[in-house]
Amino acid sequence: MTNTRNKFNNATEAFDYLLDKIRLDGVDFNGTKALFNVGFYMEDPSQKIIKNKERKFSEKYAESEWLWYLSGDRSVERLGAIHGRIPPIWLRMADEDGNVNSNYGWQWKRNNQLYKVIAMLENNPNTRQATISIYDGKEIDNYSKDTPCTYAVQFTILDNKLCMSVLMRSNDLWYGFCNDQYQFATLQQMVADSLSIETGWYYHYAHNMHLYNDKL
Repeated sequence: MTNTRNKFNNATEAFDYLLDKIRLDGVDFNGTKALFNVGFYMEDPSQKIIKNKERKFSEKYAESEWLWYLSGDRSVERLGAIHGRIPPIWLRMADEDGNVNSNYGWQWKRNNQLYKVIAMLENNPNTRQATISIYDGKEIDNYSKDTPCTYAVQFTILDNKLCMSVLMRSNDLWYGFCNDQYQFATLQQMVADSLSIETGWYYHYAHNMHLYNDKL
């Protein structure tokens, strides 16, 4: 493993650093350059808009994806209705009914996971159980077209601030990280608001952090 910096002020700083790091030190892996077991803190997750000019991040699309997650409707048609069109990647991932597994809002609403986590934090601010699961190996037979990239999200209250860790099996830096961190940082803020506390750090871990070869 190549050592990587593990603390950044915000998402843009993390993206800029990892873009250079993968291009310089990434190993060839299945059509990508990849780093393994990359974990880092973002101290101000509210700064979630990626400002790298090469990336050309679309806040409009990120907000559309967030509203889609909030709906809990995993149909890509719902995303199309919100955003005005369906990005091709979601069409490729959709099953024969037009549904995907990677609508994170649909996942955190299953069995009322999110609401139970908020209740846990309200009842016991020191809980170590405030975790939402997304990827589930017991459902692997359902992942023929769309395998969720995120394992889990865990919340912890430290110094009366809501901290969050996001654990991922795989993360494409260019599209996946940029859009995912926006969604999870927004989730962190939403949960913190429901608890009437501030947000703290956001820790992001990916077993495989990569760039596809067309972005090298």
